[in-house]
Amino acid sequence: MKDRKEYIIRKAMELYALKGYSGVSISDLQISLDIGRGTLYYYFQDQDELFLTCMEKYFIEPKQRALNNVPDDAGIETMIAAMMSYLHGLEEALLTFDNKSVNTSNVNNLMFSAYTHFPTLHRKAQRLAIKEQELWRKAIYHDQRAGIIREDIDRDHIALMFASVKNSYDAGLGQAQMNFSILEKTYTELHNLLKK
Repeated sequence: MKDRKEYIIRKAMELYALKGYSGVSISDLQISLDIGRGTLYYYFQDQDELFLTCMEKYFIEPKQRALNNVPDDAGIETMIAAMMSYLHGLEEALLTFDNKSVNTSNVNNLMFSAYTHFPTLHRKAQRLAIKEQELWRKAIYHDQRAGIIREDIDRDHIALMFASVKNSYDAGLGQAQMNFSILEKTYTELHNLLKK
């Protein structure tokens, strides 16, 4: 049963990534999943519950795990590793889709659409963004105390810059498929600019 539910979530997420939340009907889901409406409703109360489950599984929960695993005394390198682990996990998950035309543009559009339609999901994402920025700020502080980076920088401003790196990724500048290697380079370059 768990495998069937996981299959439904993965295939539904693939469809949502390609067509967006508003572009997917129950009939689309039935055809894509090759299941009846009753089977779909056995696992999920309605389409909204399925969609929210997909968003939680692919975006909210992995980022939450990554941030929760950052130690209190983490420096910038540890934060970079944590964020890249999260992004590579997302990349790997999305590359399991049968349709290989899912790319970062699809995913970004889906996330913005989800936050528009589901304010509770948006609030969760906002809380994670605030937590991430705070962790960057602490990492900068720890590296300043350790003498690794300059002390004359504004921690809040630089934390915002680190947190914004992944938000500024333009899929049109990269490969069609999910590929976050450019983000790791950007994190590292920003870190190098701060070093003494």
